[in-house]
Amino acid sequence: MAIEIPRTPLVGRVEELRQLADLVGADGEAHGTVLLGGDAGAGKSRLVAELSARVVADGWRVLVGHCLDFGDGSPPYLPFTDALGRLAAEDPQLVDTLAGSSPAIAGLLPARRLLSDSSNSPEPTGRAALFEAVQDALTTLAEDTPLLFIVEDLHWADQSTRDLLRWLFTRTFSSPVAILATYRSDDLHRQHPLRGALAEWVRLPAVTRLQLRPLSDDESRQMVSVLHPQSLAEAELRHILARAEGNPFFIEELVAATEVSTGLLPIDLADLLLVRLEQIGEAGRLTVQAAAVAGRRVSHTLLAYGSNLDNTALETALRAAVDANILVALGADGYGFRHALLAEAIYQDLLPGERVRLHAAYAEALATHRAEGSAAELARHARASHDLVTAARASVQAGDEAMAIGGPEEAIRHFELALELLADPRVAAGVSETDDDEASIDRVGLVIRASNAAAAAGHVFRAVALANDQLRALPADAPTHDRVRLIHTLATTAFVIDHKLDLLGLTTEGVKLMADEPASPLKAHILYVHARASADRARDDEAARWAGEALQIARDLDLAAVATDATLLLARLDERAGEPQSAEASIAAAIEQATAAGEPFAELRGLYNLASLHYGQGRLTQAIEQFSVTAARARSIGRQWAPYGLDAVLFGAIATHVSGDWALAAEMVDVSGQSPPELAEALLAAVSLEIAAGRGDIGALAAMPRLRALWQLDGLVAITSGGAAIELYGQSGDLAAAQAIHDDAVTTVTEMWRQMSFQARVRLAALLLGHLATAAGSATATDRAELVARGDELAAKAMAVAAEGRHTGPEGFAWASRVTAEQSRLRWLAGVDADPEEMLITAWREAVAAFERFGHVYETARSRARLAAVLFAAGHPAEAKAEVELARATAKRLGAKPLIDELPSLGAAGGSASRATTGRDDETLTPREHEVLLLVATGRSNREIAQQLFISAKTVSVHISNVLAKLDASSRTEAVAIARRRSLLD
Repeated sequence: MAIEIPRTPLVGRVEELRQLADLVGADGEAHGTVLLGGDAGAGKSRLVAELSARVVADGWRVLVGHCLDFGDGSPPYLPFTDALGRLAAEDPQLVDTLAGSSPAIAGLLPARRLLSDSSNSPEPTGRAALFEAVQDALTTLAEDTPLLFIVEDLHWADQSTRDLLRWLFTRTFSSPVAILATYRSDDLHRQHPLRGALAEWVRLPAVTRLQLRPLSDDESRQMVSVLHPQSLAEAELRHILARAEGNPFFIEELVAATEVSTGLLPIDLADLLLVRLEQIGEAGRLTVQAAAVAGRRVSHTLLAYGSNLDNTALETALRAAVDANILVALGADGYGFRHALLAEAIYQDLLPGERVRLHAAYAEALATHRAEGSAAELARHARASHDLVTAARASVQAGDEAMAIGGPEEAIRHFELALELLADPRVAAGVSETDDDEASIDRVGLVIRASNAAAAAGHVFRAVALANDQLRALPADAPTHDRVRLIHTLATTAFVIDHKLDLLGLTTEGVKLMADEPASPLKAHILYVHARASADRARDDEAARWAGEALQIARDLDLAAVATDATLLLARLDERAGEPQSAEASIAAAIEQATAAGEPFAELRGLYNLASLHYGQGRLTQAIEQFSVTAARARSIGRQWAPYGLDAVLFGAIATHVSGDWALAAEMVDVSGQSPPELAEALLAAVSLEIAAGRGDIGALAAMPRLRALWQLDGLVAITSGGAAIELYGQSGDLAAAQAIHDDAVTTVTEMWRQMSFQARVRLAALLLGHLATAAGSATATDRAELVARGDELAAKAMAVAAEGRHTGPEGFAWASRVTAEQSRLRWLAGVDADPEEMLITAWREAVAAFERFGHVYETARSRARLAAVLFAAGHPAEAKAEVELARATAKRLGAKPLIDELPSLGAAGGSASRATTGRDDETLTPREHEVLLLVATGRSNREIAQQLFISAKTVSVHISNVLAKLDASSRTEAVAIARRRSLLD
């Protein structure tokens, strides 16, 4: 039969396909029987199609028969009739032969089973004769070629079909015959007739049962990538995986639904899930509907309120639902859906009034404590039943509970829901109508809790927006403390992101409002944030003054967190003043103080500051270790994506990348299987792009459009991904794109940070200068002049920024030296006002030394490669070779393909020149001679060609003499003209 070959790659079933092929003898002679089970949508049909395509390609015959869901009215032996009907359509003569040799077979043909006059009805056939006839037919079909007989959807098979199959399973075929039968395991309720048959069949020697497992998380991700080549956000991807639970069909349907984005289950998927409800009766349907409203899991006690059934009826209904594989028992007193999507489908199918009634029943049971449940459950049911006052109060409680157990993501949803409900004046009035202080809600306090939860979850922009909106909404006569509390919350969060707020102005207002207030925790907090705002505006003296006052109040009132923060700020000021040892001692003391006081968030900030200090001083090993400790501490307190926790992961990965462990760095920024906030995902993806750039993965540029759209989140996203893109565009030869992305990144960060002198600008300039210099080697005279002018402009601005940097650390010095070296290389290769070779060599030696001091493994190796090129051209081959060997060893270890590609021409240049001198006049041009001729055509002098090809001017002269001889030319100009006529320069 014709087999349709699947169009998409098989995902996650490779091992099962191999096992299935072995069981039916696909690599030899057909034999055996396999019972292939799996849930609806698990991929049985796809696996069968793959196996069929494989054996047909090997010359087998495949015969397929389907069982259909006719309920109690299914005709007997339907899959055999289906299979023979297909065979008759393909080869009627063969079927006629089979029917002629066995009249019993004729009785199974579709034409003989149609409604007809009684006078034309077939003669009755004995079961034994029919069974033997089917065995004989299968044996005959396999005489010339192996046969794979497939019976699909055995869960719908009639009793006669099951009997015939059992008979075949116990027989030995004289021809190579293999039988494969599939069934849905989730359709096998407790009373299903196939359950007993399967238990009997698997005891037969020739029968093997194979159960398809759900796809793993990695396999599910791979399937999504096949179905949706455009990358999905990690949060959306995880949502699909969580709902699908490894079922391939569910994954396919949910991915397709992303194009519609209604949030509802696709109709085909919902219909597939709901069909099972027909098996469990009215009481059973009511019970599972009530369970669907309760959620994925429901207690027996709570379910009794929703189902409105007496205990006996409820237990009977639950037994039917469990037997039908709709519900499963969970623990001693609970039930859950076998698959989450089944609960979704049932809930989606309910009428609005049914939902409201069930939610109201649950809300009442929870609120009156007649059933146990969480505040989050009460909030959900109260809101769905339109009891919004109860929903608001329960949402606040649920948010507090979530924060108490380290669940900021859940907390922010609960707090924001409460704020949304309180925006309705009727709800706000209802909440305020109570004498219970615990039941009242302080809106400013709630906004602050919501903002803190958002920050803890890593949604920092959301946190800032919440506090800022509430601050602007405050009436003029609002209590002073409300305004100061919001200013403090806003400033604390906004410090860690790029924004356009005037934090110094806001904190100045806060300090003035608290000027006449006695010492208090709020006053200490506002003094500290004002000190930090002053430090961020480079007002270090004022910052030290206000931090000192905050520290004094913190000590007087025993406020460990404020004391830690003020101490850390003073340490930061010491570091900027050129006293890193003093700063380190202060940070260590602050960490110890916070730990002793049981202030984990203050401790986290101290740990991060210590790691940053190590990195800034070029102590990479200590920095990496400290960033790791900080990240682990953040995870332990539920702040993995919050400020300092995320920063520890990010800069730990950056430091690891710099130290030369690219594999570990890539692992650190891989968020597969996680649900990071948008900012975190963008920052880590930018580092991943940087690693890809070092490896020369040009395809990674496909991620740039999405990353570019996220530059407004944080300047570091622009700097990191922009630098990586400069490298990748340069490697691909698109110098215009490299320059455009550089300018875009500089402009974006300048506007975002409102300053042109950010230190990363030096690094971006150095990277672009390197590609300008490389391009100058093959550019025309006009283009070379433009490249040099562009390079001089870049270098001037970069060095101005470097000069403004106070107490620049090893990293800053390294990139500044690189700018100087690349500018000199650019002029040298362009042949425009080039520095003397000794100055060029010195510049590159300084770049190598600077990156080596900093510990940047890749940039040290790249600097060595370019130093080697200069040394070779200047006539120092031994020194050049030593640098090349060191650089090549690093490049190979890192897998840095661009650097590997840059190195061979340096080491082989001398050899190429030597081979060229031995050529004869009748030889064609050697590759090196062709390179020289191309550069002659651009108007280069011998010296310029020597610089470009990293060979001596004398060797260039030899090559040109050989070219003139081979082309029978009397001059360079004539040689170029001849070469053009012969298309040698194309």
